[in-house]
Amino acid sequence: MNGVLNWNVDPVIVMITDSFPLKYYGALFACGLLLGYYIVRNIYKKENVSLENLDTLLIYVIVGTILGARLGHCLFYEPAYFFEHPIEILLPIQKINGAYAFVGFQGLASHGGTIGVLIAMILYCRKYKVKFFWLLDRMAIGVPVTGAFIRFGNFMNSEIYGKPTDGSWGVVFQRDDLIRRHPTQLYEAFAYLLICGILLCMYKWESIRKANGLIFGSFLTMLFLARFIIEFFKENQESFENDMMINMGQILSIPFILIGLVLVVWKLKTRKEYIEI
Repeated sequence: MNGVLNWNVDPVIVMITDSFPLKYYGALFACGLLLGYYIVRNIYKKENVSLENLDTLLIYVIVGTILGARLGHCLFYEPAYFFEHPIEILLPIQKINGAYAFVGFQGLASHGGTIGVLIAMILYCRKYKVKFFWLLDRMAIGVPVTGAFIRFGNFMNSEIYGKPTDGSWGVVFQRDDLIRRHPTQLYEAFAYLLICGILLCMYKWESIRKANGLIFGSFLTMLFLARFIIEFFKENQESFENDMMINMGQILSIPFILIGLVLVVWKLKTRKEYIEI
């Protein structure tokens, strides 16, 4: 396996207490949220928009992301288990050998997180009288960075990896097996960073900025299309997916792709006076 990366990193950075670990995943998740927030904050400053409620927006995003991602995983991937263990849905614990122990949230679905953030944004916009699509366009630029850091966290956890490959770019996740696999976590992470760059370029065009919803529609289309394609190289997360033509991640991506395309076409047609590229 010359030239192949043998990955065997301990996912725990340090044990804060005997039962409370600080993990790379949680740290990278938090860093991703803060970097996304920093991007949106800079956009607000460039547009001379008040920062008065921006910290509140961050709280809405964090709560919407975590609740949506957690509920999404429980409902989309393991409903039978969590219906029998409802306390484990919203608490980072698991019953082991008859006693509950802190394990962190083992299972967060990005599709559920997206739905959670959208609901949070609706509530935020209603309360603070902000234009919904205007906000989503600016949020969409920061979100892929958060998604990239979450996937870096998955890589540190040696989870959500790909199918076997003969390519020299394969990674052996030694904590699970000795098979050379596609590092699909990194595929997604770098795809998301590329999408962020594309959206930033789009944002520089005044005509596109004025077509509220066009950037968000492009974000949905590109991000979930990338997710749909990369899923072909990824191992299924649950056994029930093995008999499916496309897996659950791909099925859940299709509505977001279609919504994004409809939004892009709608905005190009109804606001074409602003599009002068």
